[in-house]
Amino acid sequence: MFSLLSDKLQDVFKNLRGQGQISEANVQEAMRAVRMALLEADVEFSVAKTFIARVKEKALGEAVLRSVTPGQQIVKIFHEELTTLLGGNEAPLNLAAPARILIVGLNGAGKTTSSAKLANWLKKQGRHPLLIACDLYRPAAVEQLATLGRQINVPVYRPNAGETNVLNVAQEALEWAKGQTGNIQIFDTAGRQEVDEALLEEVRLLKELLQPQETLLVVDAATGQQAVSVAKRFHEVLQITGLILTKLDGDARGGAALSMREVTQRPIKFAGVGEKLDQFEPFYPERLAGRILGMGDIVSLVEKASEAITEADAKRMEERFRRAEFDFNDFLEQFKMLRKLGPLENILAMLPGMGNLKDFSVDEKQLKRTEAIVLSMTPAERGNPDLLNARRRQRIARGSGVSVTDVNDLVHRFGSMRKMMKNMGQFKKMMMKSQRQRL
Repeated sequence: MFSLLSDKLQDVFKNLRGQGQISEANVQEAMRAVRMALLEADVEFSVAKTFIARVKEKALGEAVLRSVTPGQQIVKIFHEELTTLLGGNEAPLNLAAPARILIVGLNGAGKTTSSAKLANWLKKQGRHPLLIACDLYRPAAVEQLATLGRQINVPVYRPNAGETNVLNVAQEALEWAKGQTGNIQIFDTAGRQEVDEALLEEVRLLKELLQPQETLLVVDAATGQQAVSVAKRFHEVLQITGLILTKLDGDARGGAALSMREVTQRPIKFAGVGEKLDQFEPFYPERLAGRILGMGDIVSLVEKASEAITEADAKRMEERFRRAEFDFNDFLEQFKMLRKLGPLENILAMLPGMGNLKDFSVDEKQLKRTEAIVLSMTPAERGNPDLLNARRRQRIARGSGVSVTDVNDLVHRFGSMRKMMKNMGQFKKMMMKSQRQRL
């Protein structure tokens, strides 16, 4: 995400860091490059202009230009201002009773999926959400929400077939909710291909009836300037309380995310970072600013890892690695753990300096081939790689749909890794023995 913008910004700041002294002319030149980078990233013009003015004013301060590391100081200022532009602090949901959340937006932005993702996220927080289908126009919208609800085991209210009055549906859903154990109601509403008055009036009346604590606008981050104009119009009519940005993982420019908070003065509360129902996370402005500037996001990486990998599993795996006892069963387990963290390119973006490596990409097809090879082994073969003779490798190649060469390459790399870990274990034992002798 934000790869185009991030590349350009990092190039600008790399030049600034490399200069021992920085003049006003250097700052002016850098800000011109940053402004062009923002505009090319589809940031709204007035937002880019105001942002650059704020950064320039602080960067030209005497304390910065005369500091020991002026380049680093300017990067720090930029990071702070970028964090402010994105919203400053995290904006939690208002879940005061009766805890109603109204989801609005255009068709295709991802409202229904975002409603289910939000319900899934709330459930992980120990809450008890309910999903309510209020999209009476899009074919199969109700069934889609019902299907997603079954996948995450969340109750879904489905209106009667042929119902066309969304206010009647909402009233009936409120009565239905009284008989449920859920304590948060999420209303998925209808959208249109573009903003029109009929859509806005319907949602306005629905909001007036429900009096929700949160009115969240779902916008597709990849639509750039259009998403900004949509957000402006919805906010004028509905006074939204926050935004959900979808497809943030596929947006190389990032203009919508950088403009949205400024033009609506409402926080971005969540971001969709993948198609799966668990690829949905709270929006942290400071962390995203760090990713854009190549500083990484170690906090989010640790949080993801702690969700996917238990302490006991990590300790057991470390012990097997240290003793060089790991086999293809362990390899497969590690592979699945890594998959739980999400797309590998997203994980790399959280490591400082790794998010925007030139000409680097993760070959998902190769990863799937590797997994298929291991899954085509028998349990005995995974537990004892030494059993993998030529005949067995030919069978595995046929079973996984790859060549024998591919199987041989994986077995060879695995053998090299085991040998390296064994040598490291022996070296560690020698060092400990040497220390004991000296004592």
